[in-house]
Amino acid sequence: MKFNIPFTLSDKNILKKKVHKSSKAFRKFKKSNLEEELKNSRSGVNAPEYIAISFRTFLISFFTLLVIFTFALFFLGVKEFYLYGPSLSLIFSLFVFARQMTYPKMYSSRKAKRIEKNLISVLQDMLVQLSSGVPIYKILINLSATDYGEASDEFKVAVNEINSGISQIDALENLIKKNKSEYFKRVLWQISNGLRSGSDMDIVLEDSIDNLNKEQGIQIQNYGNKLNPLIVFYMLVAVIIPSLSITFLIILSSMIGISSEIVILLFLGLGVFIILIQVMFLGLVKTRRPSLL
Repeated sequence: MKFNIPFTLSDKNILKKKVHKSSKAFRKFKKSNLEEELKNSRSGVNAPEYIAISFRTFLISFFTLLVIFTFALFFLGVKEFYLYGPSLSLIFSLFVFARQMTYPKMYSSRKAKRIEKNLISVLQDMLVQLSSGVPIYKILINLSATDYGEASDEFKVAVNEINSGISQIDALENLIKKNKSEYFKRVLWQISNGLRSGSDMDIVLEDSIDNLNKEQGIQIQNYGNKLNPLIVFYMLVAVIIPSLSITFLIILSSMIGISSEIVILLFLGLGVFIILIQVMFLGLVKTRRPSLL
């Protein structure tokens, strides 16, 4: 998955050129957590440049929305449009700025989960090739060309560094430094230590696979424990409450004599509420899915 700065239309290299001078004002963020997240994401943008791009996007969105909201409210006849226009523009622009500033952390976390998703399969593939007599360097090349998602991309980076003259151990250790996945870092650390000490790599990989399988079992058990209260919440909010609400609305409308337009609006609102709950429930289930599955 390519690192694309949200709410921007231009390529990041073009944006870097546009903020080249203004980024110097944010040099103090060079050693911040944002810088580390950008390195883990392999974004090709440093922290001062990224903050400058985000601030530039904030200004553009603010003044663009200021014109749109102010004129729209003016033509709609809203009183004090000159206050509501800037306020709405500022709220939406701050949302854009906050979304951009949190994107590197979100991206690196998602990247770590995508790596861990195929990690056991990668190690099993490595073990089969190693048992067949394939050298480590050739295994890394084969893994980089295989469809293991982000894991293959990481090994491709290691292969490029090895081709440039860096040793296999140093290339793997560089991956450890520029990665957020604890499981992937642990596996690479075991492999690099095995290469450094001359250990039997078959045993090293078998131990890594066994540890990950145990961790996968623990994650599955925790996942099931987390799903139980979510299912109860879903049944209560998305099934029981809407059913009771529909019955209550039907009885209330017949007793009080609520107009059909209001009843229709209430049912539409209830339908929208149920859809939002469904989307929220699916999102919660997805975010809590174990990373090793």
